[in-house]
Amino acid sequence: MKSTKAGAVSGCVVWFIVFGLLGTCLVPAGMMIGGFTWMTDFALQTLEPLICPEGTTAKFRTYATTSTDNQPSTAYVMQCVDESGNVVKEDPLAFAFIWVGIFAGVGLLVSAVLAFALAAPAGVLVSRIAGRRQSGMMAENIEPR
Repeated sequence: MKSTKAGAVSGCVVWFIVFGLLGTCLVPAGMMIGGFTWMTDFALQTLEPLICPEGTTAKFRTYATTSTDNQPSTAYVMQCVDESGNVVKEDPLAFAFIWVGIFAGVGLLVSAVLAFALAAPAGVLVSRIAGRRQSGMMAENIEPR
């Protein structure tokens, strides 16, 4: 019973470590992908039911502006437009954060699934490395007679 409990705890620790290592790569990668794709038609179609009221269509509007250091810049706004062309709702920022957050969540989910798949091989690798060190330490402690 004790070895089963210790095995479960060590398996959880290995999974957590593997999850952390994978997450430090895949979550930022997902955020980067989301940052590159937030201005696509697919993003617009995906976010339309989340942000726009029923019966409206999402569209992007761009306009020229200046950045904080007075350099020319382009701003993007998501607008929810009804059938007659009236803007019902305008979202200048949340749509991009939601889109990047979706990809960060996908990266987190992929990290969790891969951690389950890789925890057992990682545990075997750790036990082999620990076994080699322990057998090496035992050989050093044996004194010749």
